[in-house]
Amino acid sequence: MKVRFAVAPDAGRLDRVALDDFADALEASGFDGVWLSDLPLAPTVDPLLALALLAGRTTRLRLGANVVPLGRNPFLLAKELAQLDRLSGGRLLLSFVPGIDQPGEREALGLDGAARGAVLEEALLLARAWWAGETVEHHSPRWSFPSIAPATRPLQEPLEVWLGGRGPKALDRVGRIADGWLGAAVTPAEALLARERIQAAAAAAAREVDHEHFGLSIAYARTPPPDAALERLRTQRPEVDPLALLPVGAPALRELLLAHVEAGLSKFVVRPAAPVASWEDEVAWLADAILDLQT
Repeated sequence: MKVRFAVAPDAGRLDRVALDDFADALEASGFDGVWLSDLPLAPTVDPLLALALLAGRTTRLRLGANVVPLGRNPFLLAKELAQLDRLSGGRLLLSFVPGIDQPGEREALGLDGAARGAVLEEALLLARAWWAGETVEHHSPRWSFPSIAPATRPLQEPLEVWLGGRGPKALDRVGRIADGWLGAAVTPAEALLARERIQAAAAAAAREVDHEHFGLSIAYARTPPPDAALERLRTQRPEVDPLALLPVGAPALRELLLAHVEAGLSKFVVRPAAPVASWEDEVAWLADAILDLQT
């Protein structure tokens, strides 16, 4: 099983200088890639814009993104992602997510009252058809496409899309339609159960999710984290000790990663819980802490 690490920035705003420093430090390291998240209501940079910049600044890093397809035209999104995959030389990694359901997010995305999971599935079905070179005839209450041919196809065949979530419906959706699972805020025991449920759902749908396509996004702290970070976890997972989800210090981070590997996970996105003063220093610390675990 190939263990791989991508690194994500903290949730703060990345300007051009910080984004360049982030990319340069990771390009010079042995880490597998970078990972950016789509936060529709936050001032963070749109991941597709940032990855287009990083595609030209880097040569070896895998370029990953959590993308919220909801609120986007599926045809234009499929075209943008296919072109980004080509511009990066086939280095694009994708996870589709329904957003974080902040107050006002549904309204901003034009989804007030809509079932986010169903919309996500519909968008993924359409994107995959265009990426496969199909001319799409599709009519639904949300979108209507009368015999639309793809404008661009990705370099990767297929361009894989992973999904997240930890609830039963979300995990079953991964098994039914996704290429992999990128979870978050779960313990190793919960990750094991999630993997088993996904595999069972895949078997029920007469398909298989590659055993190496199970991963997790993990926030970490080098020193005791800000109270706000712990409070967010308490709100999100009140039944779990937040320090079981947010390791503090290199030994705790290593221990948690190894426990998840034991649970059958092998792809990880690690991100600092607090703002980073120097990405060169941060990446050096991370490399010393965990890079030897990458296989």
